[in-house]
Amino acid sequence: VQLVESGGGLVQAGGSLRLSCAASGDTFRIKAMGWYRQAPGKQRELVADFTSGGGSTNYADSVKGRFTISRDNAENTMYLQMNSLKPEDTAVYYCNAVGVAGGTRVDYWGQGTQVTVSS
Repeated sequence: VQLVESGGGLVQAGGSLRLSCAASGDTFRIKAMGWYRQAPGKQRELVADFTSGGGSTNYADSVKGRFTISRDNAENTMYLQMNSLKPEDTAVYYCNAVGVAGGTRVDYWGQGTQVTVSS
């Protein structure tokens, strides 16, 4: 499975960005997908994801009401609409896919896309 993110950039506080994650390869292995972010000097953290089976979504408290995760199954693409951005949202955003191979969980990661929010 290969994941490619796009859509990051520099935006002023209060602005919006839309991230995309295109999946390719053995996408049938994917059981769940989500977005993570990592700010300088901090651990990578979950931003939003689809629960296993895709029946519902989960958001970090810090982004609830501002970010929306969505996907287009036909295009094997996941999105993260980010509104009302804050300087503390500045981070590298990563697309994650969870699969199973040989009964073992496998995590796939994209290369990351930088989001910078200026005050």
